[in-house]
Order: sequence, then C-alpha cells, then structure tokens
Amino acid sequence: MSARKPIRLGVVGLGAAGRAFLPAIAKHPAFELVGFADTVADIRGEITSETGSEGYATLSELLSGAELDAVYVATPTELHPEHVSAAIAAGRHVLTEKPMALGVEQALAMVKAADEAGVALVVGHAHGFDRPIQAMREIISSGRLGRVRMVQTWNYTDWMYRPRRPDELDVGLGGGVTFRQGSHQVDIVRLLGGGMVRSVRASTFDWDPDRASIGAHTIFLQFADGATATAVYNGYGYFSAMELCGDVTEWGFVEPIEKRQKVNRPSSGQSSADELAAKRSRAKSAIPASAPFQPTFGVTIVSCERGDIRQSPRGLYVYDANGREEIVLPNDKSPREMVLDELLDAITGARPAVHDGRWGLANLEVCVAAIESARLGREIELVHQVAAPQ
Repeated sequence: MSARKPIRLGVVGLGAAGRAFLPAIAKHPAFELVGFADTVADIRGEITSETGSEGYATLSELLSGAELDAVYVATPTELHPEHVSAAIAAGRHVLTEKPMALGVEQALAMVKAADEAGVALVVGHAHGFDRPIQAMREIISSGRLGRVRMVQTWNYTDWMYRPRRPDELDVGLGGGVTFRQGSHQVDIVRLLGGGMVRSVRASTFDWDPDRASIGAHTIFLQFADGATATAVYNGYGYFSAMELCGDVTEWGFVEPIEKRQKVNRPSSGQSSADELAAKRSRAKSAIPASAPFQPTFGVTIVSCERGDIRQSPRGLYVYDANGREEIVLPNDKSPREMVLDELLDAITGARPAVHDGRWGLANLEVCVAAIESARLGREIELVHQVAAPQ
C-alpha cells in the first residue's frame, strides 16, 4: 500500500495561536504547510524565512494561489465566520480557533455550510487536548470511579494585563476572558461531564476601569443528568493558579513564585502601537512547542461517586478507597499535535471529531449564556448542547 500524501494545509492569521501551530505542523507526518496569509508584511517575511512557505496578504489570495486541502483559521474571532465560510466555499476542510464565532447564529451557519459542502469543520480548543484532561476522560469512561457528579476548573492569571489587541478586550468582538479563556474551561468541563449542559448561571466582572472588559467570571453549569460544574477565571493577576499546580505553567514549565515576574499593568501613557508591538513580539514565543511537564490550564478536579481526580505535574492524581495513585503520562505530543490528529481523523473518516462544529457551537452557547446570565441576573436554559462521544 502506498503512503498517503500529506494533507496540504494553509494558515490564515499568524498571531500567538497561528505561530504555535507551525512546529506541530512541521512535526506531524500527515500535514504539510504549503502557504499562509497575514496582513502584516513583516510577519509574512519572518514566517517565510522560518518555514520556506509562501506568504499571502489575504485568505482569498491564499486560496487562489496555493494548492490546499485544508485551512487553519487563526485570525481574530470577528473574522472567523467570514474566513471559515470562504474556505468552505472553496471546498477546503477547516480547523478554526475558539471561540468559533461571536454568536450562536453565526456558528449555526458555519456548521450548516460545512455539512452542505461535505467538508470537515473542527474547532481547536487546545486545552481540551491536554494529556491530563484526555486521561481523565478515559478513567471516567472506564467506569472505575462511577459517575461524574461534580467538575471544578479554576484559573487565576494576569491575562488582562498581557499585551492585547483592542479586539481581545472588546466583548462585542469576542474579547474578554469569558470568550477567550472561558471557552477552554467550558470545553474541559463539558468533555468531563458528558457534554449535555442543561443551564448556566454566571456572574462576570469588570473591575479595572483602565482595562475595561470582562476580566473575571464565575460560571455554574447544571448538566442534564444532575451533575454540576464550576468554571472560575480571574485574569487580574495578583494570585497565580500555578501555586495550585506545583508551580507548573500553562504550557508545562516550572516557574516558582520567587522567579515569577510581577504583573506588568500597561501604563495609562502607553500607546496602542506600543502595545501591539509588544503583542507581536510576545506571539513569537508565547506558546512553546514542547515542555518537560504536563500543561496546566489552572486546576481541574473531577469528583466521581467512588473517587476524585486532579492533575499532577507529571499526569494525574487519582484518589479512591486505596488512597492516592499518581498516573504518569507521556508528554511526547503537544496539544496542537493532538488537535491535528483529530483534524486528520475527521478529514480521512477514520473517526468522527469530538471537537466538530456542533461541539464548538455548544461550547460557544455556554459562553454566550454566561455573559447573558450575568447581564440579566438569572439562569439561562440551553438548546444546542451535544453529548461527548465515548
């Protein structure tokens, strides 16, 4: 049997997320980067020098100028519907960044377009692919600890004070921590809780007038089977969740508190151009290709009928009647490589994607409902949820 030809992949948007996927694409034997698009000429020059791939100024130029099988959309959230639709209309499979759209109606249209075109649509919630989260799912599916009854995921970071584009703080454009970071948390708790969230009750917070946005939230999720979950995120920076995770960073490096940099709040005199330049500089190294320990997107604790599970720096701690067991997990693949594995399976038909368009839509629905719940001060019932595949 002859070897399958690599899937020819193009990338649009070379910020932190887009750049983070480049090493994963280069390492993955099933994919080949054949082109990319970014509006900034200097970035195009840098990426061409790094990868040897041809750069284009726009997605339309990429679609017409490169022979593509699939497109990874890593542009700002407000551009996802336009760019995903363009790629689908050109007959390309699509991997898009989270959140997949600004609202549920846009996401529904994206799912419908992919279905009608017969192409794969995968939404890349990378932290749902962290090895500890995947291993938690396997333990839950095995039935060893009984049914899931509660899931808690909490994260405390300086997200609000890192260099940001204006759209990253504009909630109307998909900015703020509930859309940007809560989408990871929602993906995690839905994966572990079975997917079928019945309702959401939330509070969101905007407590720094010099950095206006949703900077923190508490979300309570009620599942259809009676299980519950909380997702807590504080992006205002004084305390770091790394202290709850063995001083391991989000991407798997040890960073003890005495070596941690102080929170760098942008000064009132800092220009938007200065912040954008800092953002572009940080994007080059914000997400490393590999690390010595497991990634930790805050702390996640699963409570089952006969035991509990949480992350350890090397994998998982499982607590049951026999005490505590540590399960050491391999770290030979980054979450981005595992996203590509799922995209490959979806394109080839090897197995359905967990993070398909409908799953991404369901995650987005929870985030939208959380913001709406906070605004209205009441519980929001959900209608677009789907079960997590076993």
